[in-house]
Amino acid sequence: MNSTSMSSLHTDGSLTFRIAGAMPATPRRLLLLSHGVGGNETNLGALLERAADDTLVVLPRAPLDMGMRQYAWFQVAFDPQGPRPNLVAAEQSRQRLATFIAELQGQYGVPPSKTVAAGFSQGGIMSASIGLTRPDLVRGFGVLAGRILPEIQPLLADRNALARIEAFIGHGWDDTKLTVDWAHRADAWLSELGIPHQTRLYPGDHGLPPSMLDDFFAWFERLTQS
Repeated sequence: MNSTSMSSLHTDGSLTFRIAGAMPATPRRLLLLSHGVGGNETNLGALLERAADDTLVVLPRAPLDMGMRQYAWFQVAFDPQGPRPNLVAAEQSRQRLATFIAELQGQYGVPPSKTVAAGFSQGGIMSASIGLTRPDLVRGFGVLAGRILPEIQPLLADRNALARIEAFIGHGWDDTKLTVDWAHRADAWLSELGIPHQTRLYPGDHGLPPSMLDDFFAWFERLTQS
């Protein structure tokens, strides 16, 4: 799917965004797909073909402008000890994304029980941060070749609230950007928190293989169909 399958840029919300594909006459479900660092909101538009016609697919643009149509949710540096995020920027983006989700739900009449936040790489990081700190906003979250920020632990919602959401973790065995250890850590943490989830590992590096997308959308359909 190319950019002609997306709406023009919306700039009237807490985040700039596009709607992927035709706007459902009556949206029943809301899926936010957030891009990774150095990308933009058009990167995940091709995933729309896997979503049902009653699903409103929103592609938010991260707020930090890196130039050359590249954006980020927060700055991050990599060293031998792993990624080092700018936690101030990450928290600002988390709050902004939470506000944005609530705005969409109010504007389009889709409840949290039919809302899922997901994303690739840094977009998955942000989706997990929303799900684990604001489970009142979503039914679940998807982390596709991403990770969960350990630093959000002080902000976690209580266990009763977290028990009402579910998660999908998809990761490449040979990911050289965010190693597969991050998927194992996410799996262990979600288990410890009592959050129902699927963790699936795939051949390949830092990307979105078709099998991962098939599994994610099957999970999304099951989670939001009732």
